[in-house]
Amino acid sequence: MEHKGYRAHVLALPYPSQGHINPLLQFSKRLASSKGLNVTLVNTIFIANSLNLPKSTGSVQFDTISDGYDDGGFALAESIAAYLSRLEAVGSKSLAEIITRQKATPNPIDCIIYDSFLPWALDIAKQFGIAAAAFFTQPCTVNYTYYLEHHHGLMSSSTTTSPISSVKNIPRGLHILEPQDMPSFFSVPGSYPAYFEMVLNQFSNTDKADFIFVNTFYKLEEEVVDSMSQICPLLTIGPTIPSTYLDNRIEDDKDYGLHLFKIDSACTYWLNTKPAGSVVYVSFGSMANLSAKQMTEVALGLKATNFHFLWVVRDSEVAKLPEKLVAEKGLLVKWSPQLEVLSHEAVGCFFTHGGWNSTIEALSLGVPMVAMPQWTDQPTNSKLVEDLWKVGVRVKVDEKSELVGREEIEICIRKVMGEGEMGIEMKRNAKKWRELAIEAVSEGGTSDKNIDEFVSKLQFLS
Repeated sequence: MEHKGYRAHVLALPYPSQGHINPLLQFSKRLASSKGLNVTLVNTIFIANSLNLPKSTGSVQFDTISDGYDDGGFALAESIAAYLSRLEAVGSKSLAEIITRQKATPNPIDCIIYDSFLPWALDIAKQFGIAAAAFFTQPCTVNYTYYLEHHHGLMSSSTTTSPISSVKNIPRGLHILEPQDMPSFFSVPGSYPAYFEMVLNQFSNTDKADFIFVNTFYKLEEEVVDSMSQICPLLTIGPTIPSTYLDNRIEDDKDYGLHLFKIDSACTYWLNTKPAGSVVYVSFGSMANLSAKQMTEVALGLKATNFHFLWVVRDSEVAKLPEKLVAEKGLLVKWSPQLEVLSHEAVGCFFTHGGWNSTIEALSLGVPMVAMPQWTDQPTNSKLVEDLWKVGVRVKVDEKSELVGREEIEICIRKVMGEGEMGIEMKRNAKKWRELAIEAVSEGGTSDKNIDEFVSKLQFLS
């Protein structure tokens, strides 16, 4: 029942990693600042302590749950499976305690928006009789492959023989995905079995969810959204990046605000000295782990292009760099303010691992890409970048060495940075997708309308 003037209270629960915290935090900001909801974002105790989190950031409040590893987080777990199991067991209890504590206040929890990697949160919500919304951080195309595998076992049969489009009983809407374009759990059978089980289990109970959100926007994945919506109703609510770079409707929203790595402030000063469109920005995200040989190929490929380059190399990766790498045209940093970098006029290309946050940031900021996918959703994202959205190219792996060679890296960067027909088309398409991303989240856009629909329905459920 709707109460006049009542502001529903949403608890947002991300999976405990940087790439999952950022989009749900940003969605929380939009719900609180633009839509008037009370929002509490819940991180694990270890992450909250690592970030030295305050009680709130602007309009969003913070709280914590335990993952069972409060002193060290994931690094203390003996295996991936052990961490996920303990996160569910201890996290479920912690989450129930928060809901119980809030019930005694004037502002109890009305809805849990939970990362889809944590389906047990939905079960806790239903135990307390409150609304629940699944939040998918990956694109709809990737989610659909997991849905079809979980419910129908359709994907595994396509990974060794035929493109996904030719497999019988595949619903319309999915694009032509060759085996190498599938999420790595399909294309490399047996890899990371605990994570594979986790991504499939996203759909173990979504039929009980009151809402399903996807961090994409309608025109970006129109066909697959339409197809999947017929069997699994969903709302596109992205892109979830700071408002300053899109519609500017949230005051002073220039940054996610939570960083697990210390940002190097040298980036902006260095970029300010470079001509427009002259810099290749290189970052493989917070989790990619390249071999020393692959790092050498990347370094030599970058150097061969003779373009300026800004390369993010985490502390754990520095030792893999070849000696005397950085020529006068390169700058190495340990972490960067990525949105600030991508929006800088000096950047002409993003050399990326193809993670979804990085991909949708580049699309939203109009930056063409060279994609070098490593695992999970990255091969599929890279396929879409090259063949559907036509805003970049995907590097090819040498079958003998199983590496992406320096020559391939140089060729791909030159294609994207160049002024030939291909480069011009990519830049034109990048600008188009940026305009459509802004349109989606602006007042009356598809994502904005979907968020309004959620807020309106939630008031009646509260």
